[in-house]
This record gives sequence, structure tokens and C-alpha cells, in this order.
Amino acid sequence: MIDIENNTSFEIDLSSLESIANELTSKDIELIITQNDEIQELNKEHRNIDKATDVLSFPLEFDMPNMPAGSIVISTDFVEEKAKEYGHTFNEELSLLFIHGLLHLIGFDHEVDNGEHRDKEEELINKFNLPKSLIIRNS
Repeated sequence: MIDIENNTSFEIDLSSLESIANELTSKDIELIITQNDEIQELNKEHRNIDKATDVLSFPLEFDMPNMPAGSIVISTDFVEEKAKEYGHTFNEELSLLFIHGLLHLIGFDHEVDNGEHRDKEEELINKFNLPKSLIIRNS
């Protein structure tokens, strides 16, 4: 189940995100939808990077039964910008960023792995018939 905190005026359709989440985990996920100013504060506080970003993941440090996997924060400013840039819908871009963040929550890390994160992203993008733009821009 996805527990959403929507700090924007956007209507968020959780049905496709729930399908993606159920493919990877049975744990609950907190999803925070925000804008660049808030995600920039989180990025600065938790990663010492003082700039906005598209998606942040905060996995729980320990794995216990009935505990959520963690939190994913997505900036709608980036969702709008990238959807327009790559010519797809807001919901498609949101799904792409959700996949990226969810994979980080469950232990994938493209910064240190041997391509496993990117391979799993591609598999999910194909399975859910999403635009290939995330694959292209991250290759």
C-alpha cells in the first residue's frame, strides 16, 4: 500500500504506482509529492547537496515485519519539466521516477552496482509499457 502525502495541487493517480510497487515489495511505502523548494531542503539536509532533484529515497535502516520499506519524495516541478521535455504525460514521468526511487528503497544503487539498477528499471519500464526516456537519459 502507498501512503501518500501530496503537498501540491496535482491529482495523483495511485493505481499504476500501486501496481509497480506490488511487483517489487509487499511492504508499505510512504510517497511524498512536493515541489523543488522542499525537495532541495531535504537534499541539503540529508545528502549535503544544496540543489533540487527529481526523486529522493529514504529506506528504513532496519527490516522488521509490518514496517514500511521507507519513503520516496518526488518533485512535481521535475515531473512537469521532464514530461514536457520527453513528450509524455505527467503520470508516465511520475511512474518513471517512482520506479527509480522504489528500486533505491529495496536496495538497488546505480552509483555502485554493475548495472543491476538500470537493468531492473528497464525491465519494469517494459513491463508497464512506459516511455523509454529514463533508460535513454540514464545510459
